[in-house]
Amino acid sequence: MRIAVIEDDLRMAETVRQGLSEEGFEAEVFADGELGLEATRSGRFDLIVLDVMLPATDGLTLCRTLRAQGITTPVLMLTARDGVPDRVAGLEAGADDYLTKPFAFDELLARVRAQLRRARDYGTDGLSYGDLHVDVAAMRAVRGDRDFALTGKEMALLRYLLTHPGQVLSERQIIEDVWRLDFDPGTNVVNVYIHRLRRKLDDGHSSPLIRTVRGQGFRFGDSG
Repeated sequence: MRIAVIEDDLRMAETVRQGLSEEGFEAEVFADGELGLEATRSGRFDLIVLDVMLPATDGLTLCRTLRAQGITTPVLMLTARDGVPDRVAGLEAGADDYLTKPFAFDELLARVRAQLRRARDYGTDGLSYGDLHVDVAAMRAVRGDRDFALTGKEMALLRYLLTHPGQVLSERQIIEDVWRLDFDPGTNVVNVYIHRLRRKLDDGHSSPLIRTVRGQGFRFGDSG
């Protein structure tokens, strides 16, 4: 497995690279955002460990750029800021997980393995609902004549919705089950990702798959 470590603290980057290498991963370090972006936009890495505060291009911008270009490689974001708004900013930028500095290498390793395992598990089956067909291995979905890529978190959210058809799911349920975060009523991360999925799944279709149930949450598909 190939892992890109994008971190400008070279001592920390080397420690992470060496530790991952000792665990059998092929890790490569990039010391600024521009170098990291150029390397990771090729899609040749299985995971990206990404610092937020970087020279040239910051981590949030880098992550947004990758997602906008259809790169779905899982991103584990690192930052010294541990406030809820900071974690939410990383997730809204397209990160799949978030780790606060300073951290124990064992925790980093556990999160790396969890992201790689999740990406592998996505490849075990396909999902369908009506005219929507999801290729979880390729991280893509097709509805009608439209084919689009999904990021890791978009796939996780869509998979969650697909396995609860017709149910009204609250923001609390979604953020706790999909993001594994304690619910914060001040965050809009669920709405951001619901909006992204709607643009991909529902734009141009007369029958939306994702509906808002006012005051309660969201429902995927028919009410049954």
